[in-house]
Amino acid sequence: MLKKRISLNSFKFFYYVAIYENATIASEKLNVTQGAVSRQIKHLEDTLNTTLFIRKGKSLELTSEGVLLLSCCQNIFHEIDKCLIKLNNTELDLNDLVISCEPTLCMKWLIPRLKNFNNQNYPFKIKVINDDGSLDFSHVDISIRRDDFLWKEHIYNIKLMNEIMFFIQNPAQIGDHVLISSSRPKFWGSLLKINSIRDKITHLNYKEFDQFYLCIEACLSGLGATFASGYMIENELKNQKLEPIIESFQDGSSYYLLSASPIEEDYRKVVFKNWLLEELNQTKKYLEGYTQTKNDIYNI
Repeated sequence: MLKKRISLNSFKFFYYVAIYENATIASEKLNVTQGAVSRQIKHLEDTLNTTLFIRKGKSLELTSEGVLLLSCCQNIFHEIDKCLIKLNNTELDLNDLVISCEPTLCMKWLIPRLKNFNNQNYPFKIKVINDDGSLDFSHVDISIRRDDFLWKEHIYNIKLMNEIMFFIQNPAQIGDHVLISSSRPKFWGSLLKINSIRDKITHLNYKEFDQFYLCIEACLSGLGATFASGYMIENELKNQKLEPIIESFQDGSSYYLLSASPIEEDYRKVVFKNWLLEELNQTKKYLEGYTQTKNDIYNI
């Protein structure tokens, strides 16, 4: 049992360090010194008698206890935000939150879940527009993008999740092609550097499509095997329309939430971010559990 009362400010400092994975960036967002942030984190760890972060290079990685606390903080600050909005204006009617998202992730993962978001009766709705890759915030409030390009320093960002890639096939119609999306120009070269994958693809005919969505549809049609994000094929895995050929792997890329202004200062963005992280975490748990089950069955 805790004998010391922990201030909400300590949790706020922890929250910023956790979402940005960096004490320096957190101090800039909070408009305090890095030393103040470090002292708050140390005080919190001492009070809780647990380690919340592990330093890896220039970034800070959450421990399992840190992940649990972050989840609690997200819920707490989310409820506080909702309460403050109600206190300020009980008849609040906010503008739609305009979101751009990578095409396949948008079609296969985000759009099917938007009804669940809208059913929660927030004082705003989500509007999704096509992502043309320009990262133009003149008509967009927030963007979900993979970190395969450099965005400008003034862009605010929060890491959402690491990519989880699958090499998949239609078990009923196995073709003799490997289908690759040209939306990741260096992807093929990176695959050839992985021994377990290179041995599986060098004997197949190579065919390229513009987007992962087309690769997935071609794979479902039996035109060949393909590579796709687990977040893009969750339903196909559940329905057993696609199956992995080898163990899932990470290609080093991650997805981020990008904004031209601080996410924490816009109620709509905070609400969407919290909902998005919760939904992504559910998919991540499924993909990790699915991979473990397949590994046990096939001894991959």
